[in-house]
Amino acid sequence: MNAREAVERLYGGEVTGVRRAGGAIFLVSLASGEAVIAKEGVGPGATAAEAAGLRWLGEHGDLPTPRVHGHDDQWLVMQYVPPGPPTPEAAEAFGRNLAALHQRGAEAFGCPPPGGPADAWMGVAPMRNEASPDWPTFYARHRVLPYVRDCVDQGLFTQDEAELFEKLCDRLGDLAPAEPPARIHGDLWSGNVHWAADGVWLIDPAAHGGHREGDLAMLQLFGTSQLQTILGAYAEGAQDQGVPLADGWRDRVPLHQLFPLLMHAAVFGGGYARQALSAARACLR
Repeated sequence: MNAREAVERLYGGEVTGVRRAGGAIFLVSLASGEAVIAKEGVGPGATAAEAAGLRWLGEHGDLPTPRVHGHDDQWLVMQYVPPGPPTPEAAEAFGRNLAALHQRGAEAFGCPPPGGPADAWMGVAPMRNEASPDWPTFYARHRVLPYVRDCVDQGLFTQDEAELFEKLCDRLGDLAPAEPPARIHGDLWSGNVHWAADGVWLIDPAAHGGHREGDLAMLQLFGTSQLQTILGAYAEGAQDQGVPLADGWRDRVPLHQLFPLLMHAAVFGGGYARQALSAARACLR
C-alpha cells in the first residue's frame, strides 16, 4: 500500500496530490482542499505507538499534537500542521506548558501510553516500554544496558567500557533525585518541536512514563531554537506549580542524554559511542 491508498482507506476523500516531505513521511492533498500527513511505520508496532503517544500527550491540551485520523500496521494518517516561526513568545509558552504536561503523570516509570504497545520505537531504533518499580530500574534495564550490549556486539565498546556503564547503572539511585513518573515525549529533540503559527506542537513522540529531566536533556542534545527561553520558562512554570526542578538539574543533562547517545551509537556508529562514554564518565566524576 502506498501513501495515496493509505489516506483513501484510513481517512477517505479524493487524493489530488502526494509529495514526499522527508523519509517515509508524505504530504497528501485532498480534493476538499485539506492536506494530511501519511507516515509509514519503521517496524512492527511503530504506528500504534505513535498514535497512542500523540493522543496521550495531547489529552489535556497542555500542548497540541496532530489529530490522528487513522492507522493500521503500516501507515499512520494525521493532521497536517503548517510550520511557523520560532518566536520568543511561543518558546516561553512551550516551556511553561511542557512543565504542565509532565505533571499529568503516568502510571509507572516505563509504562507505554494507554493502548500503546510495549515494543515501540525511537526513530529507527526499537525501544521497550515496560512498567518498572522506579526510574533507576527502568532506565538501566530498558534504556542503557540493551544499547550498551548492542554496541559491544558491534565492537564499539570494549568489555572494560561496558563495565563503566554497568557501574553507572548501579549508582543511578544516587545520581538522580527521586520523582514521580512524568508524562514525557521521550524524543524531544529539535526536529520534534514543531513551530506553528499558534505556537509549538509536539510530533513524533516516543512517549512513556519517565523522568521529566529526560525531555529537558533531549532538547539540549542537538540544539533547539529559543532553547534558553524554553528552559527558563519551564523552570519558572515548574516552580509556579509547586514542583520545582531539583537542584543540579543542569548538571544531570549528561545522565539523561545517555540513552539517546547510546541508541544513536547502536544505529549510526562510533562518534556517538565516544559521546556516550564521555557522558558516562562525566556522571561518575
